[in-house]
Amino acid sequence: MNKVVKNAEAAIDDVLDGNTIMLGGFGLCGIPENCITALVNKNVKELTCISNNAGIDNFGLGRLLQTRQIKKMMSSYVGENAEFERQLLSGELEVELIPQGTLATRIQMAAMGIPAFFTPAGYGTEIAEGKECREFNGKMHLMEHALPADFAMVKAWKGDTLGNLVFRKTTRNFSTSMAKAGNITIAEVEHLVTPGELDPDEIHVAGIYVHRIFEGVDYEKRIERRTVRLTNQQ
Repeated sequence: MNKVVKNAEAAIDDVLDGNTIMLGGFGLCGIPENCITALVNKNVKELTCISNNAGIDNFGLGRLLQTRQIKKMMSSYVGENAEFERQLLSGELEVELIPQGTLATRIQMAAMGIPAFFTPAGYGTEIAEGKECREFNGKMHLMEHALPADFAMVKAWKGDTLGNLVFRKTTRNFSTSMAKAGNITIAEVEHLVTPGELDPDEIHVAGIYVHRIFEGVDYEKRIERRTVRLTNQQ
């Protein structure tokens, strides 16, 4: 089955106001830049976005925050975005902060079809409010629910027309789990190839999980915090 669509605009054409979307990436590493741009241009509103972080001002999910398209953010780290902070403190944005391991596992459980699990992370904190608690092996645990989404949007290094994906180094981050947890998974890739060109042993996400795929353009691949080492000057 050929799952190729023309571009990001075609891939996200049926995203509607109020949808829940999970977006791969860690910081700015491996984010689906083209899909985010298409969402901004489509101007869909009231989105619930699941992502490890909220991008930065003027880039990544920060663009959707600036245009007020996000109703709720579900993230584990949001410290690099001043607009996010402003909207949170002013009550304009609903936020659910989730421990990073819990966030990753909730996504993995959705991918595996497991509705809930118990974890010690967050017990005794505000995160535990309203959640079922049980003791296992002398330690208290919280029940956390799986975290599915209407759409999962990920960015891979290579992909074929059947939807098989290969990520490069740390760009795998949350994306491999998210690709399996969305009701509809959209993959943008730097290089789109024909079936057989990818080494089967190197495929990180099988095409069965991917519904639409396209070759992206104009990637900026920004670095969130650029750190350089000063050389000794003589």
